[in-house]
Amino acid sequence: MAREASVERNTKETEIKLKLTLDGTGYSDIETGVGFFNHMLGGFTRHGLFDLCVRVHGDLEVDDHHTIEDTGIVLGTAIKEAIGDKKGIRRYGSCILPMDEVLVLCAIDLSGRPYFSWDAEFTSEKIGDMSTEMVKEFFYAISYSCGMNLHIKVLTGGNSHHVAEAMFKSFAKALDQAVSYDPRITDVLSTKGSLA
Repeated sequence: MAREASVERNTKETEIKLKLTLDGTGYSDIETGVGFFNHMLGGFTRHGLFDLCVRVHGDLEVDDHHTIEDTGIVLGTAIKEAIGDKKGIRRYGSCILPMDEVLVLCAIDLSGRPYFSWDAEFTSEKIGDMSTEMVKEFFYAISYSCGMNLHIKVLTGGNSHHVAEAMFKSFAKALDQAVSYDPRITDVLSTKGSLA
């Protein structure tokens, strides 16, 4: 049975349609109105081997804040729905990913309890048409809408484009690991017998 979710969210600030397939091939069809953000979501999809279709119409005449944050809310919701009851999944995932001079750590626990830890800085205010401060807001939104314990830490900094790209790719690899099945896990991976 396919692990996928389709989520729509409409507010006065954004209209978002998103479809996510966890067990995909890396296919993406993404249009958010923010070019660099499209590029980052494409990298997330490809390196996590997910399938992702996204359409966002946001108030970009204001800035990119609502578009990116709300996409994080919707993507987090879709991840939560697509995972389902979490039976048989590894639950934890981590990746230390190099991107040229940059090294980024991402660690995930699909515990059902949101927590977000961030240790990173950018040397520029924008990358293309995307505000660098929105990278943090995007991952925060995913963490809380999914119920995910998410840690992102830059171990070695450098070019802002490389830092952001390493974050999105390491998140993809860690998430792919966390949602993957282990045949030895017959229920949820918890001593409590519940992930909530």
